[in-house]
Amino acid sequence: MKKVGISGQQGFVGSYLYNRLSLLKDDYQLVPFERAFFDHEDQLSAWAGQCDVIVHLAGMNRHDDQQVIHDTNISLTERLISAIKKAGNSPHLLFSSSTQEERDNLYGRSKKAARNILKEWADAHNARFTGLVIPNVFGPFGKPFYNSVVATFCYQLCNGGEPKVDQDGLLKLIYVDELCDEIISCIRGENNDALKEISATKECHVSEILASLREFKALYLDRGIFPKLSDRFSVQLFNTFRSFIDHGTYFPVAFKQHTDERGAFVELVKLEQGGQVSFSTTVPGITRGNHFHTRKIERFAVIKGKATIQLRRYNTDEVMNFELDGASPAYVDMPVWYTHNIKNTGEEDLYTIFWINEFFDPQDADTYFEVV
Repeated sequence: MKKVGISGQQGFVGSYLYNRLSLLKDDYQLVPFERAFFDHEDQLSAWAGQCDVIVHLAGMNRHDDQQVIHDTNISLTERLISAIKKAGNSPHLLFSSSTQEERDNLYGRSKKAARNILKEWADAHNARFTGLVIPNVFGPFGKPFYNSVVATFCYQLCNGGEPKVDQDGLLKLIYVDELCDEIISCIRGENNDALKEISATKECHVSEILASLREFKALYLDRGIFPKLSDRFSVQLFNTFRSFIDHGTYFPVAFKQHTDERGAFVELVKLEQGGQVSFSTTVPGITRGNHFHTRKIERFAVIKGKATIQLRRYNTDEVMNFELDGASPAYVDMPVWYTHNIKNTGEEDLYTIFWINEFFDPQDADTYFEVV
């Protein structure tokens, strides 16, 4: 079992990679990293000494002073090498560089210089080194105004802002989950190249991204309609958008009931695509679920009985509780990477209708059990 440490574990890619590796418990043991280690050589050395693999993601992307970015990125790398030397360890080093290496700016220069520092140490100590040159990364839980324009646009649209396109450049994008696949492949030893240029999985203009996100807001956020998601990229972009919704205040969403002397009629799910609809009954006191998905889009609609739906983002502590009653039908949609359950809190059977955007495949269930 390989022991893996991730510098920058709390960052966008770092936290995602940490979560992905934590699902592979038979293959990897994670060595937790804290930002403060860089300020304490003994702690950084003790951490580095435990690792068979170090994925060096820590760095600075943005600052008003470009020289600060340059100096910080090189300093962090030099401190890491010093700690490894002190520990007397020779781990496999992986480093996240950027396609901006090709540009004549201080950020790009700092990434290239840091990559060369790590490679020189690895060559001198007969250690494995993998330098990853990565395109623009997007995905759920990115930091707006820092990680990507996608994160910024999503945040603005979900919080009453008005995004604008300053430069309609062509973006070369990779989804964070796809990037993690590449990194895990390198950790496994499926690629021994010292330099690996990771290809973008999608190229599109900034204006195209914004147009899609505006459509998501108009259909889904404003009207509860699931948009047409015709390919993998559109699903990835939609799940990224959903991650910026304030779930605690947005859900549950009440259905509009149409009532007359015959009874009531409720429109449950409006779709611009297909998927699978299921129905369940749950006896009083029973809880269903306690699992999460990394790509699936799912809606729970309570149509009869009383229920509590709980959500908790994986590897965090905050639990959101939503009380639903079939007397006033409502729904809660499940964000990716949020473990969730539904409990019958009433005295009669609970009737729930579930919609999910893909058919169930037991060979690729995308379902990970985790108690809320």
